[in-house]
Amino acid sequence: MLLQQQKMQLSAYSGLYDLIVPQENLLRKINELIDFSFIYEELLSKYCLSNGRNAESPVRMFKYLLLKSIYTVSDVDVVERSRYDMSFKYFLEMTPEEDVIHPSSLTKFRKLRLKDTDLLNLLIGKTVTIAIEKGIIKSKSIIVDATHTLSRSNPFSTIDVLRERSKLLRKTVYQFDEEFKTRMPSKNTDNNLLKELDYCKELEKIIENEPSVSEIPSVKEKLNLLKEMVEDTGEQLVFSKDTDAKTGHKSADSSFFGYKTHLAMSQERIITAAVVTSGEKGDGPELPKLLQMSQNNGMEVDAIIGDSAYSGKENLTIADEQNIKVVAKLNPSIT
Repeated sequence: MLLQQQKMQLSAYSGLYDLIVPQENLLRKINELIDFSFIYEELLSKYCLSNGRNAESPVRMFKYLLLKSIYTVSDVDVVERSRYDMSFKYFLEMTPEEDVIHPSSLTKFRKLRLKDTDLLNLLIGKTVTIAIEKGIIKSKSIIVDATHTLSRSNPFSTIDVLRERSKLLRKTVYQFDEEFKTRMPSKNTDNNLLKELDYCKELEKIIENEPSVSEIPSVKEKLNLLKEMVEDTGEQLVFSKDTDAKTGHKSADSSFFGYKTHLAMSQERIITAAVVTSGEKGDGPELPKLLQMSQNNGMEVDAIIGDSAYSGKENLTIADEQNIKVVAKLNPSIT
C-alpha cells in the first residue's frame, strides 16, 4: 500500500544537518531547488493503493537511485553510505537516527517499479520547468542535433563488461596488496558467459574471505559493482543480445552499431527534449517530436537551429505553419 511521502520528522538531532551539511553542498541545493513530489504522481499507477503493507516512499526510492547515479556506486553501497553520510540522509529527508532500507528493496524498485516509465523526458520536463521559473531560460530558440550511443552488445558484450569490472576490482586490490596476485583464480579464456560468471563468483569469494582487503572502502565498492553485474546477468543470460540496436552511419565511410539520442536544447544549453531511436534512423524526421516536446515542456519557440538534416520539406512546412524560423543549411533534396 502506497502512502504519500512523509516530510522529515522532528528529531532532537535534526540540528546536526545545519552544522554538518554546508549551504553550498550539491545535495542540499538540489533538495532546496526541486520539489520531487512529481515522482509520486508519475509512479502512482505502479503501486496498489489499498492492499499489502506500506511501501517505501517512491520519492525517497527515486532519490536513492539519483544518488547511485551521481556517485556511480552499487545498490548496496549507496544504501550503506546513506547510513552514515549526513548529506545523503539530508537529501533523503531522513532524521539523523533513522535507519536505511534494505538494498534488495532498491534493486526491486529499479527493476520493477520503474519498468516502462519514461524517466528521461520526465526529468527533462521538470528541469525545463524549473529553468523557466528561475529565469534561466530566456531565449526562444532551440538547437537540435543527434548523438550516437554504442549498444552494450557492440563493442562491449556482457562478457567484456564482466571482465572489465573484475579487472578493475583486481587492480584496486593490488594497490593495497601486490602479493594477492598469487591467490587469484585462473581467468576464463573462453568466450563463454557461464564460465565467466563462475570465474567472477570465485573471485568475489576469495576477496570476501580476506577482510583485511575486502573491507577497504575502494575495494568494497568495486566488489559490490561486480556482484551487482553478476546478479543482473544471472537473471537474464541474454542480456547482451540487443535486438533493438541498428547500424547507423556517422559519415559515408564511418558506421556504428547502437542508438541515436536526438536532442533539443535552449541557447542556455538546457536540454528541452530528447528522443531515443535505433542507429539507422535519420535526424530530420525527429524534429517534429523534439519541437512538440519542447513546447509541451514550456518552451516558447520562434527559431530552430541545426544542420541540413533538419531542413527537409516537411520540417520547413511545420515551421512555417507556426511562424518559426529554421536556421540551417538547405537540405540538398530541396529545390
